[in-house]
Amino acid sequence: MAARHLMRRFARWHIWLGWLAAVPLVLWTASGLFMTMRPIDAVRGTDLRAEVPTLNTAKLVMPSLLQPVRKLTLVNEGGRPVWVGDFDAQSNARFSATDGKPLGPVGVIEARYLAETALAGDARVTAIRRFAADQAPLELRRGRPSWQAQFADGTHVYIDAETGEVLALRTRFWRAFDFMWGLHIMDPMGRENTSHFLLWLFSAAALVTSLFGTTLLFRRRRGLK
Repeated sequence: MAARHLMRRFARWHIWLGWLAAVPLVLWTASGLFMTMRPIDAVRGTDLRAEVPTLNTAKLVMPSLLQPVRKLTLVNEGGRPVWVGDFDAQSNARFSATDGKPLGPVGVIEARYLAETALAGDARVTAIRRFAADQAPLELRRGRPSWQAQFADGTHVYIDAETGEVLALRTRFWRAFDFMWGLHIMDPMGRENTSHFLLWLFSAAALVTSLFGTTLLFRRRRGLK
């Protein structure tokens, strides 16, 4: 009698917890299904990126730096060799690798050119906009000053406004994928926090509901024998 009463209580808890867990379970399943629709390389637009040619380093010139540098990187910017100096967390600069002179920030014309050369094919920029580091779009995910180059197919290429490097390439599907990822981890605003109270709560509710359902299933099977 006591066991039957306990099973009835489990059944009631299972129903009420089921209502609580239904919404996140639907979101997790739907978002997870969507995110498996394409390979991750297609989501990242790997096939859209142009192949970066190698550089001839025979006649390169080192820049004369007036301050200590943490890292000095040689990059290919639109076909020319450039040194990118990382001085601290917020200070970066670039220098010509052919004469060692400072190049200065990236202007709109150069940003457009660098964005177009970053993509394979003959795609052309349809709009370009500059963002300050503290106003970077969510899809960039980096607090860097940048140029956002928009293409006709919805692809966005982000060029670092100080160094000229390609910070990110975002396709339309990437943005949809990113939104679904935010739903999946229940952080639709920041889309990065995978450890927070709301996620713990609904995950625990789904787990307990599943355990109650499993217990009731075995009880029902035993009663049918």
